Amino acid sequence: MNIRSSIDNIHKKMYNIFMIKRKISDKAIYLSTKFPVVGILGPRQSGKTTLVKNIFSNKKYVSFEDIDIRNYADEDPRSFLAEYPDGAIYDEVQRVPELFSYIQTNVDNDVVNGKFILTGSNNFLLNESITQSLAGRIAILNLLPFSISELKNSGVNMDVYETYLYNGF
Repeated sequence: MNIRSSIDNIHKKMYNIFMIKRKISDKAIYLSTKFPVVGILGPRQSGKTTLVKNIFSNKKYVSFEDIDIRNYADEDPRSFLAEYPDGAIYDEVQRVPELFSYIQTNVDNDVVNGKFILTGSNNFLLNESITQSLAGRIAILNLLPFSISELKNSGVNMDVYETYLYNGF
């Protein structure tokens, strides 16, 4: 079997048959019982959306990649948050930085642990509004691409280093 077909088989196994358990899953679930907001940060394509949709499947999912949703949250944040009285997963939340102050008010008025799950790129931490608005209210986890141990624990074996180099983590 050549490297290309080996990689194709790994992709099929990883994406079509099962979801690889991420090491931070249990920690994210635990932190959602201790904090009203949980933030999952990481680089693009590291699996943030897949992870939160899987482990918080009872929550509504909102993507700020959708321009209409993003505009609604920007223009009328109170009404936007009122659409999700039980909280939600807000994906790519760094696209709506003004929302952080409104989330703060929301969780201060209705303290429910695990109410909001936020995902975004690492640069949303650089935004001063999140450090001020959500300090003490948010637990932040970093999600990196798959580790070798996550792959091996899920039965994905890459025997040759070229497979790792080509496929990444």
